[in-house]
Amino acid sequence: MVEMLPLGEFSGVVSRPWVLRDYALLADGERGALVGPLGEVVWLCAPRWDSDAVFSALVGGAGEYLVRPEDPWHVWGGYYESGTLIRVNRWVTGNGLVECREALALPARPDRLVLLRRVRAVRDDAQVELLLDPRPDFGRSAMAGLRREGDLWCGHGRGLRVRWAGAGGAAPAPGGGLRARLTVPAGEAHDLVLEIRTEGASGEERGDALHAGRLWEETERRWRELVPGCEDLPAPHDARQAYAVLNGLTSSHGGMVAAATTSLPERARAGRNFDYRYSWLRDQAYAGIAVAAHGDHPLLGRAVDFATARVLEDGEALHPVYTPDGGRVPKQTMLSLPGYPGGSDRVGNAAARQFQLDSFGEVLQLFAAAARHQRCDREVRRAVDVAVTAVGAHWQLPEAGLWELEKRWWTHSRLSVVTGLRALAAALPRDPAVARWRDLADTVQRETRRRCLRSDGAWGRAEDDRRPDGALLLPLARGCLAPDDPSGPRTRRLVERELSEDGFVYRFQHGDRPLGEAEGSFLLCGFAMAAAAWREDDRVGAYRWFERGRAACGPPGLFAEEYDIGQRQLRGNLPQAFVHAMLLEASARLRGSPDPPSGGC
Repeated sequence: MVEMLPLGEFSGVVSRPWVLRDYALLADGERGALVGPLGEVVWLCAPRWDSDAVFSALVGGAGEYLVRPEDPWHVWGGYYESGTLIRVNRWVTGNGLVECREALALPARPDRLVLLRRVRAVRDDAQVELLLDPRPDFGRSAMAGLRREGDLWCGHGRGLRVRWAGAGGAAPAPGGGLRARLTVPAGEAHDLVLEIRTEGASGEERGDALHAGRLWEETERRWRELVPGCEDLPAPHDARQAYAVLNGLTSSHGGMVAAATTSLPERARAGRNFDYRYSWLRDQAYAGIAVAAHGDHPLLGRAVDFATARVLEDGEALHPVYTPDGGRVPKQTMLSLPGYPGGSDRVGNAAARQFQLDSFGEVLQLFAAAARHQRCDREVRRAVDVAVTAVGAHWQLPEAGLWELEKRWWTHSRLSVVTGLRALAAALPRDPAVARWRDLADTVQRETRRRCLRSDGAWGRAEDDRRPDGALLLPLARGCLAPDDPSGPRTRRLVERELSEDGFVYRFQHGDRPLGEAEGSFLLCGFAMAAAAWREDDRVGAYRWFERGRAACGPPGLFAEEYDIGQRQLRGNLPQAFVHAMLLEASARLRGSPDPPSGGC
């Protein structure tokens, strides 16, 4: 029998920040929650990724949802159930063992989220503290009208409605929120179900709509459908985890957010803290290309559909980044919150107003991957023509490039479109436009070679900058250059010599500063190095780079954008989608099997 004890004296809530590697992610495609080691949900935007947060303690705001052992003498751990974002938090206490299985329920709806938490007393009775304190508008508002209806607690605020099942014995506490102690007898479990929905959301209001057993069964079934087996790949467990993360970050509209969070620092107090709760077309293409390298799985179709719609809608005025439903990204503003230590409190992103040529190149590579899997329908073929026309019109102009810097003649952007055009020609050899694609690819490569090839035969990062750039590993890994072109191996060796340290790769050198002083190593570049080495038939080197990068995650197995080699810490927003995508792509390429056969429209 589960017992809800009187509130009594509560030991208090510890919502202090942890290092990023300690946080786990729950996600259902429409939004994501970050959970700390003490069982505290410190980040959740509702109802969607780019909505205001209802739990914002991660960046110094109010609001959190806590389920943790009452005994302060405990150590934490946990794991994801394979191929899912169902997380099992696990605590060994002074006299027992407690677990909390948790997930955002599937299938997800944009106007309604359901957060499931199942407390299990694995050994001995479990005494657990509960706190639910939703604070909409990034902590600036509180839930009003809190009332108990049987075993349900209900409330509303800022256009949202909240229902909490399984904590009928909780009580309002000083300072806000609902608190309780829960005792679960040894061997038993107790379910908590939190629903947050918009005021106008359709659906049942009955309490049995929050039936935990049915919600868990459906969530488990959906994860089995979404994530394929990866036994044919190196590191199959991590490959399935990458699939789970990419699915969890991809909305029903097809847009995949770059990360679940905003303003987590790449470097303390360096000003590089941005809002990544939006869908970069480049990242979307990375995910689709990675999936296509493994097989024809649903994520490929979702990436292609989202990219196709954006290209057909905006044409040559294509934005680098959109909201997950394809809308415009708001201008960057500040929230007046403390921010994560070393970070800030920004929302919105100025990159949406840049021109980035490489976005067209990555989208063309995605369309070529779709064609190899017979996914090039009439709409995709129309989008191909629009993107190629845009490349033809704009490839000579300075632009912001992959790293979203000042406008320059970036080498990577030109080689990216060359890669895309040649991939299209290979995937659609009977298409009437093949000769045009090849001619344009040759023209771009010839001029880029004239402007950006160094005297030693390696590629410099820009026309006016002869230094190396880790971004150049991506087109090399995907076959931009002919196998006998010496500039590929020379460039890879240059990057290894000047931009790598201890098996990790940096983006580029910031002035005369040592590599690790300016920023962390860039995990995307490390996995690209592994794929580039494999293409050169350096199999030992490829696996060395791959395994080194694979180890740069936190205990939950999530990767951020950067890895601080000296402190062995993650840096930047979490989890970074394109790192998980490149891990999957590198894993698929390292298995050594050929690409799928060419297809056609």
